[in-house]
Amino acid sequence: MRPLTIDYGCFLSLRLGSARMKAMVINGSPRKKWNTAQAIDKAAEGLRDNGFEVERIDLYDYTFKGCTSCFACKLKDAKTDGVCAMKDDLRPVLEKLRGADAVILGSPVYFSQPLGQVRSFVERWLFPIYSYHYENGKPRVCRDKVIPCGMIYTMNLPEDMYESWGYKDALRHTSESMDLIMGYCETLNIFNTYQFRDYSRYDITLFNEEDKRAYRDSHFETDLKNAYDLGCRIAEKAKSIRKA
Repeated sequence: MRPLTIDYGCFLSLRLGSARMKAMVINGSPRKKWNTAQAIDKAAEGLRDNGFEVERIDLYDYTFKGCTSCFACKLKDAKTDGVCAMKDDLRPVLEKLRGADAVILGSPVYFSQPLGQVRSFVERWLFPIYSYHYENGKPRVCRDKVIPCGMIYTMNLPEDMYESWGYKDALRHTSESMDLIMGYCETLNIFNTYQFRDYSRYDITLFNEEDKRAYRDSHFETDLKNAYDLGCRIAEKAKSIRKA
């Protein structure tokens, strides 16, 4: 006889008389199985292990632009309800985000900045929720609840160069915007990533492949564990908000 298995996340949802909590994890990398994607999948695992229903979105599957400054979301009595008015591939994703209880976004860092595709996504996601109407020094936001967020950056840069090369200042703005507009955000940085499967094919003298591989072998499992833990913390934060 097969042993009885119980989905405790689902059991808890039924017991509380509420729908299962939903999270979205968003891979902002063009590569679907490499560093950023693996970290996002581990964060998703942490969410699922805490009873969440999780959907992964790969941004490079969608054709879209960044904000076009139409300002439909800033009109008096705007009818956009916090969702960008542009109708393109990204629109269904943005509508799903409105119903999410947690969101984790991952981006590789190319040329000291979040990926351009990620930046365009953040503009389309956050700007319609953000308001120019300020009260007591804070913007009035178009959302029903705090939605805890996680931001994962993967970068080729070693950790000891993170501040001196200006990456800390360059990357903090996206996380700070998510924290301000969505109500809560944690950031996880993954440093000194292994970029290629075969370094011998590329014209590189700046990095040593053996050093890169050795660093990955000794650190990447810990990085993935940190991503899993991030997913767990974001899940717990979302649960505490629901209970409040």
